[in-house]
Amino acid sequence: MTLTDKLPPEVAAAHWSKTRGLMWTTLAIWAVFSFLIHIFVTSLNSVVILGFPLGFYMAAQGSLIIFVVLIFWFSSRQNAIDEEFGVAED
Repeated sequence: MTLTDKLPPEVAAAHWSKTRGLMWTTLAIWAVFSFLIHIFVTSLNSVVILGFPLGFYMAAQGSLIIFVVLIFWFSSRQNAIDEEFGVAED
């Protein structure tokens, strides 16, 4: 039995609605930095920052940095949602 099973159905639905919205937002950000950036890598290479083509940098390092930041951001937002509905873990 999970903590959300103890919630009234309308509160559980609101919790899931916010969680689902966060999930879709996170998935959209992931998709942009996984696919769209790499699709346009050759056109991004015309921009040079600190001697490196932007497309190369985003493919090699930029996306990885975004993914790590995305994990921490998602965890923080999900914890805030759980606290709002009283189902946060200690």
